[in-house]
Amino acid sequence: MLQLYRSATSDWRSIGAEVPPEVIWIDLLDPTEDEKQFVEHALDIRVPSERSLGEIEASSRLITDHDRLYLSSPAVRLDDNNEAEITNIGFVIGPKVLVTVRFAQLTTFDDVMKRIGTDKSLQNGMCVFTALLEAMIDRGADVLEHLGAKTDRLSRGVFKGGLVRSKRPVRSSRRLREALENIGELADRLAKARDVLLGVGRVAGFADDVGNEWITSASKRRLEAVTKDVASLGDYETRLSDKIQLLLDAVLGFINIQQNDLFKILTIVSVVGVPPTILVGVWGMNFKEMPELSWTFGYPLAWAAIIASGILPVLWFKRHGWFD
Repeated sequence: MLQLYRSATSDWRSIGAEVPPEVIWIDLLDPTEDEKQFVEHALDIRVPSERSLGEIEASSRLITDHDRLYLSSPAVRLDDNNEAEITNIGFVIGPKVLVTVRFAQLTTFDDVMKRIGTDKSLQNGMCVFTALLEAMIDRGADVLEHLGAKTDRLSRGVFKGGLVRSKRPVRSSRRLREALENIGELADRLAKARDVLLGVGRVAGFADDVGNEWITSASKRRLEAVTKDVASLGDYETRLSDKIQLLLDAVLGFINIQQNDLFKILTIVSVVGVPPTILVGVWGMNFKEMPELSWTFGYPLAWAAIIASGILPVLWFKRHGWFD
């Protein structure tokens, strides 16, 4: 099977002005203008640009033109920092040849490429297209399983690990901050996975509904299976999204509780300090006639009154459960 690549070592120029009949898949990875023009003239198609693949409206992503399907769907790639990013893939499907246009390395494409020449089910471009969608679904399922496992671990840490059970508020704040960062990362990865699943389901359903004569019944059954897989994964993604939202609400609730505890402490301190301040202010007045000044035990009595005025509010707060 002949495949076209962007690299300089590929032999796409050696096949001349026509594509041999053995070719079922032409993969354009970050193609040059020369490579685009060659494929367009050889197959009488138009190769979509990176900008057109990024358009989100359905009329731009799902097109039928001259018995060919022009489809596009998002995919997830990992950058140099192992961060997930959205990239777009273009599919041009004809009766025999599939043309894919992409601008990033994707493991799903690499997996299908390894099967070319050995897998007898890959007989034409539509079969390769279906295999790519199935590989993207498998990859999406693995990602959702991974996110589900991380969500479970985070859930145990939030509800059983005691994020705020620390004598040092600084440690609790650090744990809560880390939990929020983890939840944000999970939500971001889940949103990207959702975009990919929606894109795969959209192109699979459109290709199944078009009804071109060259789309065999076997391909239709596989496309229907892809659509069902997308629906089932969508249900799992919805439940996972709800769980992440619950974790977010729980962590924000813990933050509010921690803030309320801090305000409660400040309230107790301020109330406890008011009575002694009043007594000190009264006895610190410079009036000439103050009976307490002539008392034999005036000084210790003043101290006792000041201390008692501070202890009594503490006992009142404790009795009403403010220290529980």
